[in-house]
Amino acid sequence: MNPARLALEPHSGQRVSLLSSASLGWSGFGADMFGISAGRHRIPGFKHHRVGVHVGAAVNAVCRCGGSRSTRVQAHGDIDVIPAGLDGEWSDDANCTVLSIWFSDDLVRKTCDQLGLAAADAQIHHRLQWRDARFQHMAWALRAELEAEDACDPLFAESLCTGMIVRLAGAPVQRDRPRRTLSPRAAARVLDYIEAHLDASLTLGELAALVELSVPHFKVLFRETVGMPVHRYVVLRRLDRAKSLLMQGKMNVGQVALEAGFAHQSHMASWMVREFGVKPRDIMRANERFR
Repeated sequence: MNPARLALEPHSGQRVSLLSSASLGWSGFGADMFGISAGRHRIPGFKHHRVGVHVGAAVNAVCRCGGSRSTRVQAHGDIDVIPAGLDGEWSDDANCTVLSIWFSDDLVRKTCDQLGLAAADAQIHHRLQWRDARFQHMAWALRAELEAEDACDPLFAESLCTGMIVRLAGAPVQRDRPRRTLSPRAAARVLDYIEAHLDASLTLGELAALVELSVPHFKVLFRETVGMPVHRYVVLRRLDRAKSLLMQGKMNVGQVALEAGFAHQSHMASWMVREFGVKPRDIMRANERFR
């Protein structure tokens, strides 16, 4: 069908939730994968900002939002950005799948304020069929979290969320800056805190507060100091603790997982296979042979 001739149907299509972040402990943002039937969809304005990323086969679509009308072929990775309070109508000529990501206005404002953006710049602007490779990369990583049997620590999703907000707000990239790192005292404070709270649910906010930095700046300085993102460092430290406990042989695998800060033993096992190439029980058995 020619997209120019696609009309908005009088009936409403149906949206079915396929995956959701509701149980993953994310705060101030979230994501859902929706299966959307062909037809017309009226989406009311929400109190949070929304981003819809088209997944899979292309469809012919007509969109009305923010006073503008767009007739287009919606392809894999195409992005619609809908600011808080803005409603709209979408019509597709075939069934499709959309990754829907939302951010609370408070989180967006807080992140932009921490970046030092002026109020006029600290806004999420309405965009239809936006194509941005960097944002897509982060969106697909968030999609992988929804699809995984064992999602990563919430720190990972939180890092992705911060990066997406920075991209949406259009924060300027400062080039040729001198490399900066955390001071030795600040680094020690953060690393000691992480070590003492590996079994707890850590957040970027609490870690940044330890050294009186904004979340965006803390993320950059931590990576420059340690050589890896915060979430990866935390996962590796949890794996090291789990490996040590498994070798001691005083706890079963489930107890070790909880003591090391993993949600459950399969979560720990998937990370061990990914990073070490072995399962927890393999470590226990190997250690038993040397006793």
